[in-house]
Amino acid sequence: MTETKFIREGSSLYSPRTRLTSFTCAGDVVNCVERFFDGLEREMFAVAMVDSRNQLRRLHVVSIGSMNASIVHSREVFRPAIKHGAVSILLLHNHPSGDPTPSPDDIALTKRMREVGEVVGIEVLDHIILGGSGRYCSLKSRGYMR
Repeated sequence: MTETKFIREGSSLYSPRTRLTSFTCAGDVVNCVERFFDGLEREMFAVAMVDSRNQLRRLHVVSIGSMNASIVHSREVFRPAIKHGAVSILLLHNHPSGDPTPSPDDIALTKRMREVGEVVGIEVLDHIILGGSGRYCSLKSRGYMR
């Protein structure tokens, strides 16, 4: 029997109660958020909002797409970040195929979001693509965040 997850676009998956999670590398981010993406059959794009000490403040679902695409607009990424006072953000999405290799669209999206972040004063720290089973790709570590 397969467990069904219901995740709504525009919902917050994580909002701290008492203890905050700090990030020092992409692996820390993956360890924290992977459970929200695990087993999804469609792409989900989320934004992790962090404070000045790189502590996770909120994880917000921006969009849920098809098996190989998710429509993401900059206003939907930055609206919750501005609303919740994020100092910086991490872009996150999954590849249901299990292959976290970034597509040309993923790379272009990352560049566009970094440009918008510069305008609104919210730094995009990384874009992490999750492939499941601990597999992921950090676009920052691959050199796409220059």
